[in-house]
Amino acid sequence: MVVLGAGSAGEHFVGALRRRDADVRITIVERGLAGGECSYYACIPTKTLLRPVEVVASARLAPGAAEALAGRVDVERVRWWRDQVTDGREDSYHAGWLEEQRAELVRGEAVVARPGVVEVAGRELEYDELVVATGSSPAIPPVDGLEDAPYWTSRDAVWASTIPGRLVVLGGGPVGVELAQLFRRLGSEVTVVETNDGLLARIDPDAGAILAERFAGEGIGVRTGARAASVSVDGSRALLELDSGETVAAERILVATGRRPNVEGLGLEQLGVEVTERGVSVDGRLRAGDGVWAIGDVAGVGLLTHLGKYQARVAAANIAGDDRVADYRAIPAAVFTDPQVGSVGTTQGEGIVSASFTIDGGRLSTYERPRRPGLVKLAADPARRVLVGAVAVGPEAGEWLGQLTLAVRAETPIDVLLDTIQPYPTFSEAIFACLLELESALAG
Repeated sequence: MVVLGAGSAGEHFVGALRRRDADVRITIVERGLAGGECSYYACIPTKTLLRPVEVVASARLAPGAAEALAGRVDVERVRWWRDQVTDGREDSYHAGWLEEQRAELVRGEAVVARPGVVEVAGRELEYDELVVATGSSPAIPPVDGLEDAPYWTSRDAVWASTIPGRLVVLGGGPVGVELAQLFRRLGSEVTVVETNDGLLARIDPDAGAILAERFAGEGIGVRTGARAASVSVDGSRALLELDSGETVAAERILVATGRRPNVEGLGLEQLGVEVTERGVSVDGRLRAGDGVWAIGDVAGVGLLTHLGKYQARVAAANIAGDDRVADYRAIPAAVFTDPQVGSVGTTQGEGIVSASFTIDGGRLSTYERPRRPGLVKLAADPARRVLVGAVAVGPEAGEWLGQLTLAVRAETPIDVLLDTIQPYPTFSEAIFACLLELESALAG
């Protein structure tokens, strides 16, 4: 067994296969750090950086806690915490775990030499089954002049040693909005430029509107329906010209316009698999061809660590002899802004009935005073009377989204959900309130 990529998906695959097969020989190849993007440049460090500024912002709203606050966030200590959580970008823990799984870690660039053989730094690794788990990298848009301007990708921003006075963020998706709020709360003047008509356009327009309202209150500029036309450099400043003619000046441009799968230069074309701009084409079992599998970002389904881990379990089951098909009806996602935005399934489509409930009204009792805007949106298949999607906006929404994820995946009847007791006083009570709205919509 040869696995290309020791990131989250590749590591998880090793564990899943080893649980099923104690004897299979596993070799895993990694060109960077074992543990991958999520451990050192994405999920873990970004959420660590976001936590201190979120705690301070929440404390300022709580009488008693607000009076205890003095001074600004200690940026150096925030960075210190990031370093602790990421082991200072040292991967011995992950390498040691792979060794415990009796998986050989080979470091270097891998390329398929011929069917059945992968070459790494002059060494040939034979395989019966090949799993491609090479992840993705930040995509740089073709904006005239950008290559000569002072810009960051998300990888650079997470490990930046300075806080720019003015920052322009290209992209209003999850990565862009998280980092925009982070740098604003650390002292930057921030402007977000998004080509779609709202923030988080691929998740939900109402959620994006709530976040845009919060951003306005925090002094974050938002330009939606705007596209970067060109960039020029004036001394230490980058001048970003939008297609509207407006020019936005910044010390740094943060590019957060998406990611591309890492499939180039692997030699996969020799294996009879299909490689597209989305990655390696796979079937429902994660099979890309005879003896070839793909999981994680490179499989083209979605760019989520937990999705890659799920695909790793499905692929491992099939390689071990089971017949398992991936089920993508209930893929949860969380955006770790303040407020958090959680989503699962789909809330739009022909025949789908949806309803919303705002959580800033007097009908929901929580600790928040003043009550800040939030939302629960539920979508159902009226014929089967089951949920097919949900959106949640509010404190820790990614946590209380869990019951909705299970409801979508298990096709729990709406009548059962209405009869479920929600704890008081919590934000999850809003789920019951929204279910009442959904019941009315279905009846109407």
